[in-house]
Amino acid sequence: MQEKATFKSHKALFFNTLAFTICFAAWMLNGVLVTFLVDNQVFDWGPVEIGWLMGIPVLTGALFRLPAGILTDKFGGKPVYGSLLILCAIPMFLLSYANSFFEFAAASFGFGFAGVSFAIGIAFSSVWYPRHQQGTALGIFGAGNAGAALTTLFAPTLLKYFTDNATNIEGWRVLPKVYAAALVVMGILFFIFTENKKPSSSARTLKGMLRPLKNIRVWRFGMYYFLVFGCFVAFSQWLVPYFVNVYYLPLVTAGIFAALFSFPSGVIRALGGWMSDKWGARKVMYWVLSSSVIISFLLIIPRMEINSPGRGIMAKRAGTVTAVSDAEIKVDDKTYQLVKRDIENIDYDEGIFIFPTKEVWQEPIVKVGDKVVKKQLLAKGITRIFFQANVWIFAVLVILIGSIWGVGKAGVYKHIPDYFPEEVGVVGGMVGVLGGLGGFFCPIIFGYLLESTGLWTSCWMFMLFLSALCLIWMHRIVTKMMHKESPELMRKIENV
Repeated sequence: MQEKATFKSHKALFFNTLAFTICFAAWMLNGVLVTFLVDNQVFDWGPVEIGWLMGIPVLTGALFRLPAGILTDKFGGKPVYGSLLILCAIPMFLLSYANSFFEFAAASFGFGFAGVSFAIGIAFSSVWYPRHQQGTALGIFGAGNAGAALTTLFAPTLLKYFTDNATNIEGWRVLPKVYAAALVVMGILFFIFTENKKPSSSARTLKGMLRPLKNIRVWRFGMYYFLVFGCFVAFSQWLVPYFVNVYYLPLVTAGIFAALFSFPSGVIRALGGWMSDKWGARKVMYWVLSSSVIISFLLIIPRMEINSPGRGIMAKRAGTVTAVSDAEIKVDDKTYQLVKRDIENIDYDEGIFIFPTKEVWQEPIVKVGDKVVKKQLLAKGITRIFFQANVWIFAVLVILIGSIWGVGKAGVYKHIPDYFPEEVGVVGGMVGVLGGLGGFFCPIIFGYLLESTGLWTSCWMFMLFLSALCLIWMHRIVTKMMHKESPELMRKIENV
């Protein structure tokens, strides 16, 4: 860790961020590519298989973040980062020759190593900055998450171009080669223009470097990161088929909407680092987790149409039905007025309905000449409730929660150099592992939830549960800490 930031610090941060952006774009490729191949019937994969293919690269990037962090602390970021970029290009290139689920999965496992770039970049960036600037620096580095937006925004257009608008479907194989070339070029640039630097802990033994992992705080940070990073990664891919299937959008349009989710979340991470430096990571995380609970709740309600029995009309006395129409029923000389259905044609698909809409009407169930007794049902009531789940409102909420998670990612990593200043690579790697596992497991969980419930919004139900769990855990820990450190203050607060 340096006492003062220099030009070399900013140069290292620039190349770290650029390399991370390229790696993240490659890491997220399957979200667009798999959706394209399935939509165009190149492969007959269901939701579960799609979930696995989206999750496999994330699994690789998650599992090997800890070793990558250890290697970075031991040897410095330049040799580790540069080698990673070039090595990941090989399976990315081989992906263009995949012809089955297992070949696709194997290549995806290989290029998924691009995901460990986060642990390398976090460790390599933090050693160049003093503690009071690390939140901002790591937030700027984390803006490389915007690489996901680059893929969701441009990859569908590139696929359309390479396949001649899906007339030459085999043209999809050019896209992985383009990504492989980008990784190689970035690796060469990294070796040429960066300078190596190692933390003072690089001389420690492996056992000494791993000692911080015994601290429960590391695993709590990992739980937060499972949500704010892992779920961000998952939705960066999952939103493409979500928009295609729920709102029937073309792949290119769905990619644009998914990019609108990914890009702000990546860029705003720099703001989250500044906020964490200014107000403290704990306050930032309270706000992030609370907001995640609220927005997830708003997103769990699916598009739906419910027809339910409503208030009917019963005969007030016995008699004979003498007239029946849409407007009224006559029993002898007694007239019963009916609530008519609105005859205006309401276009529920084209209009924007923020709240559920309700229609109520009554329909006769008797006919002229029927004998009725007192309290017999003459007309049944019908209530129709419709909720549109409008695509624009949905998109705004999704962009909002993605941006909030972006702030949360910076908040989590601000904690690490504060509590573990000499073990940022190891602790950051472990937290990154847990976050990356979120990116792996979530698409698979989403696939199984969709398969079992038939509801696309079941993924947001899972987000609600996870957000609430993180918020409750953090609040319990903070309350316990305050009881321990300021018992008098806590007694006053509890007595208010």
